[in-house]
Amino acid sequence: MKRIAFLVVAAVASVAIAIPAAPAGASSAGAGAAASKNIVGVAAGDPQFSTLVSLIKKAGLVSSLSGKSKLTVFAPTNAAFNKLPKATLKKVGSDKKLLTSILTYHVVKGAVPASRVVTLNGKSVKTLNGKSVKIRVKRGKVYVNKAQVTKTDVKASNGIIHVINQVLIP
Repeated sequence: MKRIAFLVVAAVASVAIAIPAAPAGASSAGAGAAASKNIVGVAAGDPQFSTLVSLIKKAGLVSSLSGKSKLTVFAPTNAAFNKLPKATLKKVGSDKKLLTSILTYHVVKGAVPASRVVTLNGKSVKTLNGKSVKIRVKRGKVYVNKAQVTKTDVKASNGIIHVINQVLIP
């Protein structure tokens, strides 16, 4: 897992995408506090990622996603995981190799801010699991494969989280 490749990274620059970088009313102090935590710490501090954090722990990926290597994570919310059939989620949760493959498919090497997504439009990006995801910008919205990026540039000390509305399946 030390070969943390390019995590699913999306950035939106010259196309003014209607995705807020932070929730309305969020203070810059809150953003600074989040940036002092690593990717796993930031995700663990946000209840919408409790399923993701639980699966990261189950897969044994906490240290890989908490290190000094800069990463970009396309993070599915609990609602995204809830879209999966219960049997699928149970199967994935009980198969560590499959779980690791799926989770590392959400991670790209390097910190890729939304401002760079436009430059990746129509391109494939290699994930840590070795397979690629396709980045698309359509009608002002960014997609990673078929998952829509709903929030960008959640800062962490070792990279960036972009929130997505579906689980990416390799």
